[in-house]
Amino acid sequence: MSTSMGMASVLVLSSMLLSPLAMAEESPAFVAKNEARAAAFEQRQTELANHPQNDVNSQQTQVKVSTTNESKDS
Repeated sequence: MSTSMGMASVLVLSSMLLSPLAMAEESPAFVAKNEARAAAFEQRQTELANHPQNDVNSQQTQVKVSTTNESKDS
């Protein structure tokens, strides 16, 4: 009998402890926070997609400058 009461109390306590997590997923603040994260992620992905083209140009410029400096030193 005490074993079944112990199991029942564990079940009740675990459901009480986990219920706020289930409710948090439905709250407007939680939804707004996830939407803001998704928008920021998409914006960052767009910036990164456009950024490598600029990196390639700047790296090529740096290589040209460094070869020019080496020829002047020689």
